[in-house]
Amino acid sequence: MARLKEKYEQEVIPKLKKEFGITNIMAVPRITRVVCNIGLGEAPRQPKLLDGAMAELSAIAGQRPMVRKARMSIAQFRLRAGMQIGCAVTLRRDRMYEFLDRLINIALPRVRDFRGLSAKGFDGRGNYTLGIRDHLIFPEIDYTKIEHPKGMNVTVVTTARTDDQARFLLQELGFPFVKS
Repeated sequence: MARLKEKYEQEVIPKLKKEFGITNIMAVPRITRVVCNIGLGEAPRQPKLLDGAMAELSAIAGQRPMVRKARMSIAQFRLRAGMQIGCAVTLRRDRMYEFLDRLINIALPRVRDFRGLSAKGFDGRGNYTLGIRDHLIFPEIDYTKIEHPKGMNVTVVTTARTDDQARFLLQELGFPFVKS
């Protein structure tokens, strides 16, 4: 079983029940999925970038990503509907907890001048999105084989009803938020 999942079940659930006065175990907020996304604006003009991004995202996530296509045409960006513009992977269950454990304990401490995660990434429904400017913080990526550093978004989807519940859940799991 994943280390972070054990911590959630043994330590975080009782704290959440006590903090928010939750009596039903099914009402306790939990993480349902994590979505990792790499968007490439140059992908329609340079198709090899997408292949490299897919290989790197599959190494980071441990799962093959899906190619994302443009939904609509935008003339100023020379973009047509159906063009391949990025890749994304959705992690659930044990793979999700393993990824979050590596993100919190290995990758985020490798960020240069890291002072904590912003608490402004919550969307009002209990979901948290963080942007990573350089995907080289993950140890699975060999920086000698990378042509261009790529950014990525990581979205943590929870069942929390409010941002306060989600923030408390993620803080207890070890997310290093900036002290405010």
